[in-house]
Amino acid sequence: MLEDRTTAAPSATSWPAAYPQGYAVVDVETTGLARDDRIISAAVYRLDARGEVEDHWYTLVDPERDPGPVWIHGLTREALEGAPLFRDIAPEFAARLEGRVLVAHNAVFDWQMIAREYARAQSVAPVRQRLCTIALSKELGLPLPNHKLESLAAHFGVVQRRAHHALDDARVLAEAFRPSLHAAAAGGLRLPLHECRPLTEWSDRPAPRISGQGGFGGHRQTGWRPSRKRPACPYPNPGRYEAGKRLKQGMRVAFSGDTSTERDLLEDRATEAGLHVATSLSRLTSLLVTNDPDSGTSKVVKARQYGTPVVDEAAFGQLLADVEPADG
Repeated sequence: MLEDRTTAAPSATSWPAAYPQGYAVVDVETTGLARDDRIISAAVYRLDARGEVEDHWYTLVDPERDPGPVWIHGLTREALEGAPLFRDIAPEFAARLEGRVLVAHNAVFDWQMIAREYARAQSVAPVRQRLCTIALSKELGLPLPNHKLESLAAHFGVVQRRAHHALDDARVLAEAFRPSLHAAAAGGLRLPLHECRPLTEWSDRPAPRISGQGGFGGHRQTGWRPSRKRPACPYPNPGRYEAGKRLKQGMRVAFSGDTSTERDLLEDRATEAGLHVATSLSRLTSLLVTNDPDSGTSKVVKARQYGTPVVDEAAFGQLLADVEPADG
């Protein structure tokens, strides 16, 4: 059924020489989305250069804290009882990532969660490049109604059995990635590979107690700061964002104030979508993202002065799902 939805498979002589020699399709389930959240389960499907499955692996992980949204991942404290700590499974996980491109759906999230866990274990994940299947589906121009994993799976006729179970999500993604990879190879498409930067300059500090969160307050969190040297945006600035329209590659986006999703993660998502992440706000800024438009931060004040469009984090997340390609 998968073959019916793809172009003819490239021959041995036509397969792009620059393509990676192997892939690690990864899915992790976590206690949440913040920088101090933890991995509670992980799965890896190892694929060869042409996307054929070599083997797979799955493990539960003791997060050393509350498991978070059980209604999503289904992993209760009881289910995680006796599970290994991340530092105990880190060598096996690393062996399955070594020398391969990490493939995930919204890969920057999975990568940052993995990178933080390795940093906590005083180690570094052996990953140099990642490939996001959302970005690949956009490059392929797949006619998807949205960029959820279930939509990608349905397009290629892959049956999901247990959504938000790491092993099944990784299987589904591996099965959908293979025809995507073959379609890219047949079209001579350059794969949207991104560098994986290790996290550095981290230190432990007590997390503030947040009322109403019960066991979540008072645990120790980690202050992470990745190496933030970003490549220059390759697209020209098309101007300001207009309400009701799509973002366009090359637009300059600035962020201000607290966000529910980690700021670095939001910035990486914007960069991978082809936007220019600006550290300051000027008349050239296309959009300001803030959850507090009435605050007195310098960026918000300048946005009022310049008439810069402002959206909140939730609206920005929706806009990121459908960024218009740059002209030409």
